Amino acid sequence: MGTEKSATQDAIPQPIPKEQTNIASEGKPLDEKKLKKFYIGSIDQGTTSTRFIIFDGIGHPVAQHQIEFSQIYPHSGWHEHDPKEILTSVEQCIEKATQAFIYQGHDISDIKAIGITNQRETTLVWDTNTGEPLYHAVAWPDTRTKGIVRELKAKEGADELQKICGLPLSTYPSSVKLLWLLKHVDTVRKAYEEGRLTFGTVDTWLLYQLNGKDRKYFVTDATNASRTMFMNLNTLQYDDTLLKFFDLDRNKVALPKIVPSSSPDEFGALAYGPLKGIRIAGCLGDQSAALVGQQGFTPGCAKNTYGTGCFLLYNVGEKPVASTHGLLATVAYDFGGQRKPVYALEGSIAVAGSGVQFLMNNMGFITQSHKISELAATVEDNGGCVFVTAFSGLFAPYWIDDAKGTIFGITQFTERGHIARATLEATCFQTKAILDAMELDSGHKLSALAVDGGMSNSNLCMQTQANLIGIPVDRPAMRETTALGAAIAAGFAVDIWKDFDELKEINQKDRMIFEPKITKEESAKMFKKWGKAVEMCRGWLDTDEANGDF
Repeated sequence: MGTEKSATQDAIPQPIPKEQTNIASEGKPLDEKKLKKFYIGSIDQGTTSTRFIIFDGIGHPVAQHQIEFSQIYPHSGWHEHDPKEILTSVEQCIEKATQAFIYQGHDISDIKAIGITNQRETTLVWDTNTGEPLYHAVAWPDTRTKGIVRELKAKEGADELQKICGLPLSTYPSSVKLLWLLKHVDTVRKAYEEGRLTFGTVDTWLLYQLNGKDRKYFVTDATNASRTMFMNLNTLQYDDTLLKFFDLDRNKVALPKIVPSSSPDEFGALAYGPLKGIRIAGCLGDQSAALVGQQGFTPGCAKNTYGTGCFLLYNVGEKPVASTHGLLATVAYDFGGQRKPVYALEGSIAVAGSGVQFLMNNMGFITQSHKISELAATVEDNGGCVFVTAFSGLFAPYWIDDAKGTIFGITQFTERGHIARATLEATCFQTKAILDAMELDSGHKLSALAVDGGMSNSNLCMQTQANLIGIPVDRPAMRETTALGAAIAAGFAVDIWKDFDELKEINQKDRMIFEPKITKEESAKMFKKWGKAVEMCRGWLDTDEANGDF
C-alpha cells in the first residue's frame, strides 16, 4: 500500500452560503421574540442511538442528550435490538436533557409538547396481557426473511400488493419480519394462536410504554403504518386484501390504531419521569420527519438523509404516485384536521454511514467516523475503485437481494484513501440512481436537493453528490432535521405554529450550497462504471444463502 499523503485545504471543497445563491425560501417572517419562549421536546429513536432534543419555537436546539444502544447480530444478515434497552435509552435521554434544560434556567412548564420520530419497519411483538416483549426487535436492515420473500413473490396476488400499499415485496417492510417471527419463534406463535399477540413498530412500542401501558394509546401514525405493507395508501387504514395475502387473522394479532402524524389528543402524555403529564402531540417515521424538518411541504421538494442508511423522499402532493422505476410510494406526513395526507416517492439505500463505520470498526482505516473525508482527500480520485456497498443487498431502485458488498478495480496502486473515496461515492451513485428514477416517475427534474444526516457533514461527500447529480446540494447549519420534524408536528398540533408558510422559515439561516463542478460528460462516465459494477455483483449468493438458510 502506498504512503498516505496529508489532506490539504484545497482538497476538501468549501460550500457557498445560501444567501449568496439564487436558492431562497419564501415563508412568512418568524416572530422570533415570541417563539423563543415556547419549547418542544423531540424523541429521536434511531437505528444505533436515541436522543432527546428540546427545541425553541424557531427550531433551535437548546438542550439535548444522546445514548448509543446495543446492536445484536446473532447470525450473518440478522440485526436485532432489545426493546427494553430502546425504552430505557429514551427514558435516560429525557432525564439528562431535561436536567440540562433546567440548569439553563428554564422551567419544565415552558415545554408545550413532545414529538416522537423513530426508525421505521423495525418490528416488535409483545404479550397483550403483560406488555412484555416476546422477542428482540427485528431491525429494518435485517435480511433473514429472504426465503419468505422469495416464497411470497411466487404467491398468487403478489403483483397487486404494491398498487395497494406502495411497497414491493422485499426484506425491508415489517410484514415479512412478523411472518418470520410467527414461523420460527414458538412463544410468538403461541401468543398468536391464543389471541394475545401484539404487533407494533418502534413508535407504537414507545407510545404504549411511555403512556404507562395504557391501551387507549396503542396507536401508530400513518407514516409508520405505511411501512408495514398492511395499510392501504389511499384509505390510510388496514386493508383486508393485504392481511389475507399474509395469512394474518386480526382476531389473533392486535394491530395499532392508525392516526394522523400531528394531533393534540391521539398520542397521550408521558405517564412518568421529569416531564410527566406533558402531551405527546406528534409522531413521524424518521424519514418523513426529516422531510418535514427540511420544510418539504411543496410538491417537488426533496430531501436526502445520510444516516446509517440513506433515504431520499420526494413530495408528490395529495395523491400517491405508483412508481414504475423501483421506488416506494409512502405517506410523507398527515397533519390531520381538514388537511389531506401528503404522499412521497422514496428511495432507500441500505448502507451509507454504516459503510464508514465498516471502514472504521472492521478495517481500522480511521479511528473516528468524521475522519473519512480527510482520508479520502489524501488522493485525487478513487484510483479506479468502485465499492458496491451491498452488505444487505441493494435497495432502491435496484432491489437486488442476492448481492454482497464488492470492491472492483483494486490494483497494487490502491491506497486506503481510494477505498475511502469509493465508500463515500457508493452512497452518491445510488442517490443519483434514485433521483433519475424519481424524475422518470414524476416527470419533473429537481432544481436542488436538501440534505441532512451524519454523512452530510462531509464537504467532500456533498461536493461529490452535487457533481454526480448535476444540481445544487442544500445543507442546513442545524442538521438535526429528523428530530426537528417531530418537534414541528407536535408544535403544529398545539398551535405554536399555525400555518405551513410560517414553518418554511424555520432552520433557514446559514445554509450552505454545493454547486456542481464537473461536466455532465464526466459525471455520466463515472455513473456508467458504477452501473457496470452493480450488474457484476448480482447473483453472488448461493440458493441456500439467498433463502436465508444458515
